Amino acid sequence: MAESLTLPGSGGRRFWSFIAGAGMIAASVLTIQHFFNANFPESIFRGAFCDISAFFNCDSSAYSPIAHFHGVPMGYFGLFAGLLVVLGSLFPSAAFERTNKFLALFNALGVIGLLIYSVFFLKSLCLLCSGYYVFSLLSFYLFWRFGLARSFPSIKLLAVFAVLALAGAYGFQSFYEAKKDAQLGGVAMKVVKEYYSLSEVPNPSFISPFWTARASERFEDAPIRVVQYSDLLCPDCLFLYRQLKQLEKEYEGKINVAFQFFPLEAKCNTVVEKDLHPGACELSLIAASNPAKFKAIHDEIFENFQKAKSPEWRAELARKYGAEAALTDPAVKELLERIIATGAEYEKTSDKFAHGVRSTPTMIINNRMVIGTLPYAHLKAIFESLLSAGPPAGEKGRFMENWVDTRPKKK
Repeated sequence: MAESLTLPGSGGRRFWSFIAGAGMIAASVLTIQHFFNANFPESIFRGAFCDISAFFNCDSSAYSPIAHFHGVPMGYFGLFAGLLVVLGSLFPSAAFERTNKFLALFNALGVIGLLIYSVFFLKSLCLLCSGYYVFSLLSFYLFWRFGLARSFPSIKLLAVFAVLALAGAYGFQSFYEAKKDAQLGGVAMKVVKEYYSLSEVPNPSFISPFWTARASERFEDAPIRVVQYSDLLCPDCLFLYRQLKQLEKEYEGKINVAFQFFPLEAKCNTVVEKDLHPGACELSLIAASNPAKFKAIHDEIFENFQKAKSPEWRAELARKYGAEAALTDPAVKELLERIIATGAEYEKTSDKFAHGVRSTPTMIINNRMVIGTLPYAHLKAIFESLLSAGPPAGEKGRFMENWVDTRPKKK
């Protein structure tokens, strides 16, 4: 009898094929969940923020151009591939095994392509995606080491799988569109209500002179005021940059946005014990070299986010804007340290850290602190409420503690 991975007589090999497929399913489910949570948070307390390594993080993947295809998350295709592997081990047949062996090759090639894209283009690696890569390559090895020698797939099964895959993709696409619509409706209303439930906090004692939007000379005179604690190498700050860039145009003349430097690098930030983004301090010094050039430098960094991680690119940026001297200028360094130090002025939001500002992005929107990113629809809803009705009746302020209300419930 020919050697087989899943047919009767294959022994423990069939078990390991099941494990590989189950691992692919588990990793895909977690990846899909993270994709929707990152892009469509359902609460003001669930915004994404930079709190782990700049390399080992999943937000870069969730916000990347290939995170989904017309609303179908990339993880769905991995989920479908894993299901086929599991079903092939539970209901073995020669045709099923040959077809899975054929698909395993294309899945492995896709995994290698995604890994190269992540490491060399995004310059980050999602641990959830990595789990899928490992189980996929294990499955590929098992099929091509122990699978049936005759590897021509069943055309009939391929046709059935294609129909099922398209049906599932359509379902995910519909879910994606429903999530988008919800952001503009009930979820946005919920976020506005949560925003007004936050206690008011003062503006920092020193507001950065580096603004990305200006409606008035005095920061306090604009109807919409955003103090943005941000890191120029934080992927979540890149996401927020894209949202604010659009909103700053829509609310021109009504919004002030102060960029409060807060690089998560120990080289210049002593407020938090984090050393996540090498090069963030250098970029901050370049951007702070001249307030008149700040907006142009700020935008160029975020528009070239991956390149900005390169020391050579940063050196060229400094030369382009005549900011080489700022890298060693005591006055620029002192100004940057003064801006960063204001992060220590706020009440802690977690027992793990001494101060309220301990990750990026952190926004103070009209004297209420919001930790993490918010999508365009949520920010727009908050801005509209600030220009019109204000807080819902009866709302009392509270401060965030680990993003949830941990106070005892009143009986």
